[in-house]
Amino acid sequence: MNTDNLSALVVGIGVVALIAGFGVYFNSPELNKAVSGQQENFKHANIGNATLQIDKSQFRLAPELAKISGYINTNPITLADLKGKVVLVDFWTYSCINCIRTIPYLNAWHEKYADKGLVIVGVHTPEFEFEKDYNNVKAAVEKFEIKYPVVLDNDKETWNAYENRYWPHKYLIDNEGYIRSDHIGEGGYAETEKVIQSLLSERAAYMGVNATIDKSISNPENAQSVDFGQIYTPELYFGYQFARAQLGNPEGFKPDQIVTYTIPEKATIAPNRIYLDGDWRNNADHMELQSGEGRIVLSYSAKAVNIVAGGKGDLYISEDRSNLTGSSRGLDVSEKGAVSIDGQKLYNLVMHEQYGKHQLVIDVTGKEFQVYTFTFG
Repeated sequence: MNTDNLSALVVGIGVVALIAGFGVYFNSPELNKAVSGQQENFKHANIGNATLQIDKSQFRLAPELAKISGYINTNPITLADLKGKVVLVDFWTYSCINCIRTIPYLNAWHEKYADKGLVIVGVHTPEFEFEKDYNNVKAAVEKFEIKYPVVLDNDKETWNAYENRYWPHKYLIDNEGYIRSDHIGEGGYAETEKVIQSLLSERAAYMGVNATIDKSISNPENAQSVDFGQIYTPELYFGYQFARAQLGNPEGFKPDQIVTYTIPEKATIAPNRIYLDGDWRNNADHMELQSGEGRIVLSYSAKAVNIVAGGKGDLYISEDRSNLTGSSRGLDVSEKGAVSIDGQKLYNLVMHEQYGKHQLVIDVTGKEFQVYTFTFG
């Protein structure tokens, strides 16, 4: 997910690929310009009789965690407290599907390398207002079985200190506090893990100790494989403040007003556009149903469909003019094709075995049902 949606519409295809999740691997010297006029600063580490020399003038020191509003799995911590450790700072937010799909790897690295000197710090920076709620974040941490420290960056002070614009975004920091590499988006897991291994070996050499670092590459059993080249529908937002908010209804967006939307019986449903039926309040980051019943229709091309939703309501999911079968029902859909909204989070509606084009219909019962975004896999 990207905060600068207006810019995202006009940038080149490479950056769009990053946001969609290609996750191209970047080495931080290419991303971070060396401080002008900075003198060479060689660091020495002994490996046996050899001396390792690393010029760190090309790297920048990691900004400190700033104005943290809550801590999970840890007492209050700072990066200064972690000096001497290898630190992975992961910017994430709990309703972001791209972030969720990286968590199995982060969990695996925590389990594998924590006793070798790696500390993962999940910096939870919210995209939506409800993601600022401590209890919501704590519930997500428990659901995803996250054991490493998570800090709440509700005011985006740490996000801004890193000049970050993406979820997820991982920064690898060496034992002296320098950002040595970073990675935007999903993917690149093997490359990232190799950097972790290298920095842990470097740390051991710096400390003058012998350390056996497992050089195998993790392959978590619960990790999801995604072919982004076959997902042709982008993330779609329901809030009027987002550039990628695509409504197919001619009524369009009317900020902070209740709009009665209708879908004509013989209407042509254009792909990758959201169609609504019922009375919906247009909010900055979501739509809220004001009538007792409503409908959402979307023609998409992907394998999996998720929504970020909250409030109260019951959903009935159908696709291509028929009920969802067992093989295509999402994880949050009952055998009867129903979804009960029980919290502000991501709900998996559809999970096909193959990528393809489909028309999704969501029938909603329940005033005050809130929907924020569609995401795909």
